[in-house]
Amino acid sequence: MTRQTLIRVLRLVASLPRRALLLVLRGYQLYISPMTGPTCRYYPSCSQYAVIAIQRHGALRGVLLAGWRLLRCNPWSAGGIDDVPPARPHRHRLTHVASSTS
Repeated sequence: MTRQTLIRVLRLVASLPRRALLLVLRGYQLYISPMTGPTCRYYPSCSQYAVIAIQRHGALRGVLLAGWRLLRCNPWSAGGIDDVPPARPHRHRLTHVASSTS
């Protein structure tokens, strides 16, 4: 297995949780949400917020952001426009390590 093939396989495996969560959310949006009518106090709706958060931040942080949003969506909330925060820039640094042949 070449290095590039290994990297592709690892990226696919790493994207599986995100894809599974997005599939569940899309199913909710298509089949369950139309039966309840428009009830969200915020824009975008809570399910669309979750989709954007997971796409932008990944599975773990996206679920945390969506959960926090659901906790804020209650009858005592004023609602309004609530955008997903922008993604943080990556802080990874690639450093070259010189190999010594001594």
